[in-house]
Amino acid sequence: MSRHSVQAWLLLLPALCLLMAFTYFPTVQTVWRSVFSLGTQPSDFTLENYQFMMEDDVLHQVIVNTALYALFTVPLAIGIALVMALWVNSQMKGRGWLRLAYFTPTVLPMIAVANIWLFFYSPEIGLLNQLLGLFEHRGYNWLGDPDLSLYCLMVITVWKEAGFFMIFYLAALQSLSPELYQAASIEGAGRWTQFRRITFPLLMPTTLFILVNAVLNAFKMVDHLFILTKGGPNNASNLLLYYIYENAFSFFDTAYAASLTLLLLLALVALALLQFGVFERRTHYR
Repeated sequence: MSRHSVQAWLLLLPALCLLMAFTYFPTVQTVWRSVFSLGTQPSDFTLENYQFMMEDDVLHQVIVNTALYALFTVPLAIGIALVMALWVNSQMKGRGWLRLAYFTPTVLPMIAVANIWLFFYSPEIGLLNQLLGLFEHRGYNWLGDPDLSLYCLMVITVWKEAGFFMIFYLAALQSLSPELYQAASIEGAGRWTQFRRITFPLLMPTTLFILVNAVLNAFKMVDHLFILTKGGPNNASNLLLYYIYENAFSFFDTAYAASLTLLLLLALVALALLQFGVFERRTHYR
């Protein structure tokens, strides 16, 4: 091995050690625990954790909740972020303040955001019910209603993430050449045609990047649940990562939590293959 190769491996060694310690080793340990443990006790090779997973009605509901959560929050957050970026990128007065207003929710801690929205959703003193009371409406138990609690969490997520994704779209829009739009205007293309034929195709690399982050955020969302619903009522707002936490640290069933973690990992791998295998082909790089 040459001196340059040795030097390269030494430079990579700190990063490799961190990856081994915090990524690869925990992954192998999780797989091992899921098939060689029951509850908190070691055992012989067993698939009982996965058999129970197939029969777990709560898990089935949690998977549906997580899928609905991702299907609603991801496209909504991306769509609103794109609209906001197009708006604040236009020549308008006060656009700097508008950008700041859109971006402010992003810098707030997740726990702080949950407490802010708790003030909106509280059944008796909450702002939403106070507004409904002006129209002589009794209001709703927003977080205590099984039909509403999950959608209330979706609103919070979209509100917080749209401003973050807007920054990426805004940076991409400002990098587009004005000559493209000038040529399109000379050819008689309207604003919608320019957006459909020029802007949106050139924003596809940014959209793919945002899509990956939005999907990851949807599957790892857990902070709001601790403050707002704790997965209730009756698991109506329970999501997969919070269910893993419950089994590991509330029910102390670490083996089943490891099996659920592997399920989450496989779901993320499948989504990554879908995103980079399908959407990558529709992405136009300059």
